[in-house]
Amino acid sequence: MFKKIISFIIVCCSCSIIAQNSQSNRVLKELTLSGTGYELGLQHGKMLKTEIGEIVTKWKANTTKYFKKDAELTLDDFYKQANYEAAIKKWTPELYEEVRGIADGSGQAFRDIMVLNLLDEFWVYIDELYNHHCSDVGVPSINGSKSYIAQNMDIENYTDGYQTLIRLERTNERPEQLLLTHPGLIVLNGMNEAGVGVVVNTIMQLKASTSGLPVAFVIRRIINTTDKTELLQFIQEVNHASGQNYIIGIRGEVYDFEASANQVVRFNPKNTNGTVYHTNHPIVNTDVKEWYTAHKPTEENKSKLQNSNSYLRLTALEKRMVTNPIIDDSIIMETLRSKDNPDNPVCNTNNQDGSGFTFASVIMTLTGDLNFQITAGPPDESEYKSVTFSSK
Repeated sequence: MFKKIISFIIVCCSCSIIAQNSQSNRVLKELTLSGTGYELGLQHGKMLKTEIGEIVTKWKANTTKYFKKDAELTLDDFYKQANYEAAIKKWTPELYEEVRGIADGSGQAFRDIMVLNLLDEFWVYIDELYNHHCSDVGVPSINGSKSYIAQNMDIENYTDGYQTLIRLERTNERPEQLLLTHPGLIVLNGMNEAGVGVVVNTIMQLKASTSGLPVAFVIRRIINTTDKTELLQFIQEVNHASGQNYIIGIRGEVYDFEASANQVVRFNPKNTNGTVYHTNHPIVNTDVKEWYTAHKPTEENKSKLQNSNSYLRLTALEKRMVTNPIIDDSIIMETLRSKDNPDNPVCNTNNQDGSGFTFASVIMTLTGDLNFQITAGPPDESEYKSVTFSSK
């Protein structure tokens, strides 16, 4: 049995701008939140009420444009077929309350805020394979070297300008946490003060489950955990709602799991330096949807797909992660800024054309002096901002 995540006592909240991209008008906002699940959401909703309203409006406009019909009809159809709330209430009941708090605090409909937090599940619903290009790496500690996990988070370009970092204050029941997100969303990735962090990639080709636990809630459950055994048991046993890759750092160790509705398979390339890396296609998990059999991880399919976007980006990551015996954050920065193939880069510019872009780039240091480095927007357009935990 897993430990339940307990509600928390409210202490304080604040909001400030912490970084600005020197080459654009992007800003990275920082929110510090504390309290129970509902209180966290209520603070989030009130403090970013204007921004949440803007995000919801832009998201619905984007949805209308994609489907060529009123977004309200699409969201109604999706919400009717979704059956995620039972899993959310079972595994992360406080996060259900947090979503309710965001809705109340921002004055938005609960349905809209809940669906906004079903980011990957909505992508699965529309079966949009080619617009999500996240690139992740993981570096374990070897002989005292630093351990890292890192990611370029690529999402829709209407989110540009809404890059947000949330700090959850420490309580007796939870560690202090740093969460990348945008207004209205509970998380995209993050880490805690115990040296546990997670970065993710959508794997659209893998089978999904409308009764599973959605990705954002899996991520928050991981970041709220400090116990290695509990965490590894959870990620391998929970019913997953969407095909997703999770690179999890647990202090000096790094694990990579490809999760689908019916399988959770660890990816371990067994490199000498212990590194892992991932993009947006299955490498070891064979639980693919019927209409994506051409993406099943076989040598024949790999040969056919080697010039596709996800494979080209994986090659760019692998080249840098394998050839360097010791990986430091400068090598990771070079990797996340890379554009080896100009048409299929690891680092994606916002071309204002409706396609995805690198919303933010993060590098989490999980051993020694813990550190969360982050950019607002593509990392080739700004320097990384270093954020530490309050205990440091």
